[in-house]
Amino acid sequence: MKPRERQPQPTPFVSAKPDARLSALELVSAVMRQRKPLDDVFNAAVDGLEPRDRAFARLLAATVLRRLGQIDAVLSQFLDREPPAKVHDALRLGAAQILFIGTPPHAAVATCVDLVKQIGQQRFSGLVNAVLRRVLEHGPNALGSQDVAQLNTPAWLWQRWLSAFGESTARAIAQAHALEAPIDLTLKDQTATTLWAEKLNAKVLPHGGLRLNDSGRIEQLPGFAEGAWWVQDAAAMLPAQILLHAMGDAKGKAVVDLCAAPGGKTLQLAAAGCDVTALDISAKRLALLSDNLQRTGLRANVVTADALTWRPAQPADAVLLDAPCSSTGTIRRHPDLPYLKRPDDFPRLAHRQRDMLQAAAAMLKPGGVLVYSVCALEPAEGEEVVDAVLAIDPSLTRQPIRIESIGNQSQFLTPRGDVRTLPCHWPELGGLDGFYAALLRKSAV
Repeated sequence: MKPRERQPQPTPFVSAKPDARLSALELVSAVMRQRKPLDDVFNAAVDGLEPRDRAFARLLAATVLRRLGQIDAVLSQFLDREPPAKVHDALRLGAAQILFIGTPPHAAVATCVDLVKQIGQQRFSGLVNAVLRRVLEHGPNALGSQDVAQLNTPAWLWQRWLSAFGESTARAIAQAHALEAPIDLTLKDQTATTLWAEKLNAKVLPHGGLRLNDSGRIEQLPGFAEGAWWVQDAAAMLPAQILLHAMGDAKGKAVVDLCAAPGGKTLQLAAAGCDVTALDISAKRLALLSDNLQRTGLRANVVTADALTWRPAQPADAVLLDAPCSSTGTIRRHPDLPYLKRPDDFPRLAHRQRDMLQAAAAMLKPGGVLVYSVCALEPAEGEEVVDAVLAIDPSLTRQPIRIESIGNQSQFLTPRGDVRTLPCHWPELGGLDGFYAALLRKSAV
């Protein structure tokens, strides 16, 4: 369908009243056109919106990013040529509302037409109206024949998952990414699990975490103000649990948590009675960790430094390194990630991860234990990093992770005794993030 004859472009009109759809358009455009992370631009884009509208703007932008391949496949049937970038993104927002969010049809079309007028693209309003009406008529049927997993995954990333996991698992991972992630909590007092599950109307997860059925505003939930719990994905709880089980009696043990912000693992270690040093290179992110420590009443020594060069005054009993990574295991929570990453990111990340793992090992006392983890699906950032460091550091040995340290979840254990969770695990519970963790021990002599 071709646009009408070109007209002189009018002066852009910006509504004086904050608008959730306009904010969502800014978010999608920032990710797709400028490769800016959604979280980095969110607050500025929704400034002035009421909480409900802020939530809708995020839902709308996230749905477009999560279902982008499907949406574009439907739109392409009704477009003779690609319209200007922001008009295309506006069409994506309209299609997302029609196909996945359930906005009333008239409202989905009318608000999208208004949106292109607001951004000074009135001459495309007829095109937008016509295309979205065809999406209303034919789009739902088109969804039924789509390959959801492959459409919504960039081709280069799909090929990496095929190579790493095989088609069946790669497909299950990609299908899990189409769903919004639940909210999980870790309790400060693990003996109060039943009590807080009842107070929060939450499910108790196999390894002791809680999963909210209906979160609402986190800061308004029971237990938030008094610091009884903190938000932490079920998979992100595992590295600290593995380390604590490996230490045995953890009380008073000197533990270094590297790349610690925003602090979920630090809080786990502190709650278990460890003498924790929480280190991160970002002072801004460490401020969040300090806030969480204050809210929960837990204690840790907070240090702003580079893990590659910093060393503790005395060697530590244990080190937890949750290394900077591609974060491809968290795409359910961050659907912008596939459009921000590039294939050449992985060699650079793996090089730094190897250096950081060697630095972490240098902080350990003889006989000490170390957990290396990443929230990435890539073996290049997980198993291959550990293998490379073990090949050059004879003082380290890989230790099989005990199944009781991960809630007896045998599907998380790899044949080599490491842990790898996938977004498609726990389908009956709503999945969890993709994480890799390995347990290493330093020789006693």
